[in-house]
Parts: sequence; structure tokens; C-alpha cells
Amino acid sequence: MLALRLARGARPAVQARRLAVAAASAGTGFLLLSSLGQAAALPAGAGSSAVRLLWCALPLAASVQLAVAAARADHGAGPRQNLYAAGFGPARLALLAAASTVLSCLLGGVAAALVFLLLRGDLGIPSVPGAEQALGAGVPLPFPAVLTLLAVVPAAAGAATALALRPRPAPAEHRHRDTGHDPAVPWCAGRDPYAQGTALRELPWGIALLTAGLALGSYAGPAGPPGGGPPLPGRPDGIPPGAVAGWALVAVGLVTALPGLTQLAGRLLAAGRPGALRLLAGRFLQAEAERIGRPLGVLCAVATGVLAADRLYGGPGPAAVASFGPLLALGAALVVACVALTVVITALESRAERADTTEALRHAGTPAALLRRAAVLRAVVMAAVVAPVSWAVATLATLPLLS
Repeated sequence: MLALRLARGARPAVQARRLAVAAASAGTGFLLLSSLGQAAALPAGAGSSAVRLLWCALPLAASVQLAVAAARADHGAGPRQNLYAAGFGPARLALLAAASTVLSCLLGGVAAALVFLLLRGDLGIPSVPGAEQALGAGVPLPFPAVLTLLAVVPAAAGAATALALRPRPAPAEHRHRDTGHDPAVPWCAGRDPYAQGTALRELPWGIALLTAGLALGSYAGPAGPPGGGPPLPGRPDGIPPGAVAGWALVAVGLVTALPGLTQLAGRLLAAGRPGALRLLAGRFLQAEAERIGRPLGVLCAVATGVLAADRLYGGPGPAAVASFGPLLALGAALVVACVALTVVITALESRAERADTTEALRHAGTPAALLRRAAVLRAVVMAAVVAPVSWAVATLATLPLLS
């Protein structure tokens, strides 16, 4: 009930984030229900149906990441003194954020179910053309399976939100340091503000995972359906497990390495005898490496997938959409949209957390134009990091498939 009251009285920016989470949940729920409909319509192809359901893990992960980013931004917005006075400590605040996330995802699941039933023709309206094959129109669906699939996104997003925002004890050497938080709450919820330099320590591990993924993909070699050509996620026959494992390792390696690359870029930007512009941009990049590095890593992994698809299937267009199929195109668009929104939400959250520092710089006489140029320089530097890394990894990953 408290989560509903807070959702009703939230600001427009918070409502927009929650609507984005509901839309992502609706898209993922629709893909899950479509896999169920195809499995019910073609019971003989149980293996292909299982692989289609497995491919739904990609939009599911992107939706969960968006939900966690939105909950973290909502969790850190505004004073919490009133909730502290009502007995809501960090642990209960994390559970409250998880409950709000679950409500948003449930709203999206209900919308997905209505659209799915409408397109199948189960609500008294004729089904759309092609619904027999894509959605299993005319075939009854097991009600427990529908409820189970619709509960996957709210359960995963709620658990991930509670885990990401759980209170963490400060290190012993910083436990008595004045952090500006409420003295009755000696915990850090969601992120350890004392962790410094951990991004650079993770960089070698990310490079090792990336190298192992590329090597495993090369060892798996080219594979595809009997008609020739690289395999498509919508056509699961002929995909070697080694290739799937290699792509997964590449994605994990990019997510692990990008925080270190972000911090390294910030150090290089502020190296030598920098001016005010390079110093501000470099220091801010180093301070934000832990926060924005992982969303940028996911964005880099998605960009690598898009570039690899462009090299393998000849670029976007109606022919490519027809080759991939509408459901696969919907899943790809959902993943790209969720990752892009996650990066935007994380950047806005980081900007809100820098508000005190920015205000102090302005009081010290720093021109507002200099701060804007520093923000543009940070964006340009990160684009200069993400773009070549995505291109290089996509080129190396597709070489075995094109040989």
C-alpha cells in the first residue's frame, strides 16, 4: 500500500522511469508468451521451442537492468528523513523499492497478456494474419504456464532490485568518517562510496574473459542451418554450444572491462599538466567509472551484437527484418531500447549526485560554459572508447563465421 501511495505522488520524472520499466516488462512478457504459443502450436519441435525461450533471456536481462537502474535513481532521489522517522531504515527502503519495481513490472505483464490475447483472437476479435504460427492462435494455452511466464519478469526485477539496493557496511577504516548521511543510518545502500581503483583491478579479468570468448568462438568454427549461412536466433538449428558460450564470455568480458577502461580514460585525460577543462572531465570520469562503466559495458556488448549482425546479414532494412522475423526484431529493438535508457538514467543519476560539487564549483567562480564543455568532453571520450572497442570485437567475433 505504501508503494502505491508513493507511486501515485511521485514526480513526473519518476513516473516516466516507471512507465519505461512497465513497457520493457510488457515487451519481455509478450516474447515469453509468444514462445509458449509457438511451443503449444508445434509440440513436436520441443527443442526449438526451448531454444526460443532461452533467447528470451537477453531481453529479460536488459529489462531487469533497466528496472534496477530506475529503482536506484528513485531510491537516491530526495530526502528520506520522513521515511527514517516512520521506521524505514536502509533495509526496508530497499524492500520498498523492490515492491515498487514489482508493481511496475506487473502492470507491464498485464498489458502484455492483453495484447497477446488480442492478437491471438481470444478476446472475440479475429486474430491477425500469421498469428497461428507466431503466437499459436487457435491452440489453448495452459493457464499455469501463462501465469508462470508472466511472473518471471516481476520476480527477477524485484529480486535484482533488492539485491542491488541492499545495505552494505562501510569498511572499518571509514566506518567513523562523516559521510553526510543520517547518523542513525551507518550503512551504504546500493553502492560502496569508498571503493576506489577497483575498476582498474577488474580490467585484466575483463580482457581475459574477452580473449577467452573470442578464442572459444573461433574454435567452435562456422556453423549454420543445412541451407548455409550463419545461424539466426529465430532459427535455432545448427548453433554450436561453443559459439553461444563464446558470445556470452565476450559480453561478460566487455561488461567487466569497461569500468576499468573508463577510469583509465579519465586518468589519461587528466595526465600531464591539464587545463581546467581536461582536469574536470578526467576527474569526473575517474569518480564515475564504477557507476557508468557497467551500463556502458552492456551498451558496448549490444553495439557489438548490432555490428556483428550487420556484417553477417547485410545491414538493417525490410529484407533483414523479414529474414529475422517480427519477434526477433522486437526482441532486438527491446534490448537496444532498454540498454540505451539504462545509460541515460545512470548518467542523469550521476549528474544529480554531482549537484553539490557542481554548485560548489560555481560558487568558486567556475563558468557554467566550462562545466558544459567538460560534460561534452566526457561524452566524446567515452564514445571514442566504446565505438572502436565494439567495432574491433565485432570484427574478431565474426571472422570465424565469415570464413
